[in-house]
Amino acid sequence: MLKPIHVAVTGGAGQIGYALLFRIASGEMFGANQPLVLHLLEIEAGMKALQGVALELEDCAFPLLQGLELTSQPRKAFDGVSWALLVGAAPRKAGMERGELLKTNGAIFVVQGQALAAAAAADVRVLVVGNPCNTNCLIARSNGKDVPPERWFAMTRLDQNRAQAQLAKKAGVAVQQVTNLAIWGNHSATQFPDAKNAKIGGRQVYDVIPDHEWLQGKFIETVQKRGAEIIAARGLSSAASAAQAVIDSVVSIRTATPPGDWVALAVASRSEYGIPEGLQFGYPISSDGNRWEVVANLPWDELAKQKLKITTDELLAERAEIKHLL
Repeated sequence: MLKPIHVAVTGGAGQIGYALLFRIASGEMFGANQPLVLHLLEIEAGMKALQGVALELEDCAFPLLQGLELTSQPRKAFDGVSWALLVGAAPRKAGMERGELLKTNGAIFVVQGQALAAAAAADVRVLVVGNPCNTNCLIARSNGKDVPPERWFAMTRLDQNRAQAQLAKKAGVAVQQVTNLAIWGNHSATQFPDAKNAKIGGRQVYDVIPDHEWLQGKFIETVQKRGAEIIAARGLSSAASAAQAVIDSVVSIRTATPPGDWVALAVASRSEYGIPEGLQFGYPISSDGNRWEVVANLPWDELAKQKLKITTDELLAERAEIKHLL
């Protein structure tokens, strides 16, 4: 067997963590031949629940799961890990403003960024899931400067999956027929799901779906507000779909992107498309399994330019709000 990889998951006893851990241990994230050790971080008050999750993981008798380490200490959790999935954060509740969530979670990611820089393996890659994930990732990255900026990602894959499902449903096709779907900007209600550059069955979406008013209105709004819709319906934020997006994100980083396609990830801007440098910004990304790059030269129409300004301004405002944490 291969040498085990060490994978940290924060918030292991939370909703998303519970939906995610068993799938990682089964091999869905790193492959059916890759053994692993899970490092699970929880707050002190959640340790009893985390112990219950660990008992269940043991009871599954996963052949790939070579060990479990449970802790409430970030440095211990990140010791020697090659992947860190920062899932744990105070969840958004009904009626909660984004600024409230940012204030609540910002301090968590200062500590975690510092701990990652101090303790993680030299090849560590970090995916931030806890919201507001773009700016939480910026906070962690700014406090973990020993980890190169290209190793930090914030999750916009849930938005890509949501958008693909909406387009497939509207076109009456299987979801895998929808490709080349970029999610620009922030993982928030300002994000821009880009149907104009997307394809269905290899054809431009605007050629397949004649209802352009829907594409420019209801489609965008549905994807932007899907998280709030789920909270209103369940009384809880997305969990199973978020876990699926975590798996999809990691797989899309560590394996080659299909030729001619791209995936949605938020990465540290290097001023691509004129976006201010340093923002953790949602871009179309292509990976060869080792390195990634932003897909270049995609056209923006006037609608895209308008939407991109809104989401960029929001990220700049969030950065200004947490400047003291950077």
